[in-house]
Amino acid sequence: DDIGSSFYPALGPYSSRDPAVLAEHMGQLRAAAIGVLVLSWYPPGQGDDPEEPSDSLVPAILDAAHSQAIQVAFHIQPYKGRDDHTVHENIKYIMDKYGSHAAFYKYKTSTGRSLPLFYIYDSYLTPPESWANLLSPSGSHSLRNTAYDAVFIALLVEEGHKQDILSAGYDGLYTYFASNGFSFGSSHQNWKAIKTFCDANNLMFIPSVGPGYIDTSIRPWNNHNTRNRVNGKYYETALQAALTVRPEIVSITSFNEWHEGTQIEKAVPKKTPTRLYLDYLPHQPSMYLELTRRWAEHFSKEKEQWLM
Repeated sequence: DDIGSSFYPALGPYSSRDPAVLAEHMGQLRAAAIGVLVLSWYPPGQGDDPEEPSDSLVPAILDAAHSQAIQVAFHIQPYKGRDDHTVHENIKYIMDKYGSHAAFYKYKTSTGRSLPLFYIYDSYLTPPESWANLLSPSGSHSLRNTAYDAVFIALLVEEGHKQDILSAGYDGLYTYFASNGFSFGSSHQNWKAIKTFCDANNLMFIPSVGPGYIDTSIRPWNNHNTRNRVNGKYYETALQAALTVRPEIVSITSFNEWHEGTQIEKAVPKKTPTRLYLDYLPHQPSMYLELTRRWAEHFSKEKEQWLM
């Protein structure tokens, strides 16, 4: 009855180790016309909760995703000791172990190659010259033009990170945070300038949109970053801002980050003797999945227009 979220899941408190939960999640993603699930990933033996290492879940997630024709990309988290050397090992591990699975996402580049795509969360924690060892063709242990080459996407938080991302040898950048105004990168008003920079430097720009933000159930001091959903208007404003800059990909923060109140997963009204949870009323629990589907279809049509 008392969970670390301001909203309450339609599934109740759940575990992603439950096959029925995974099946339901993939069904919701499919209903929302989402093509790629980006999975928060830690190396074997590590995780948000060290008791439950997350890598052991990957095979079940890939299989469940495949059953709904959804593909899976990896979001590499900033685990203890992460650097260009350990990420080199991570990429090899992921591609060797999962790369042949039908649900393993590959991005078709402008040169016609199909390459895995990796998001590197908090990439700025490692200096650009270290990343360049891995990501520039002349790097000391470069992945470029090897069997482990991929599309690498860095996190842009501050404006100064643009130049760092470029010199590090990344292929693109994303903004992640669902709270408009929280950082330079997550501020919708800056997306046009970021896209211009990316276009000029042959980088991919992936704006990240979210339906709202509230994490006060786990960070009571952080209410200044709360963003009200305004019955879906906040989400649609973000989606419109993203489509305006004509991106290749739009990422959604998030499907089910309940702690931060950014989920588009089904939520239900819930009241206990001590708590009243937020909900999507007067709309249905599937409201944000339906909005996502509508905008995904709109995005596809727009893309056709841009290419004409």
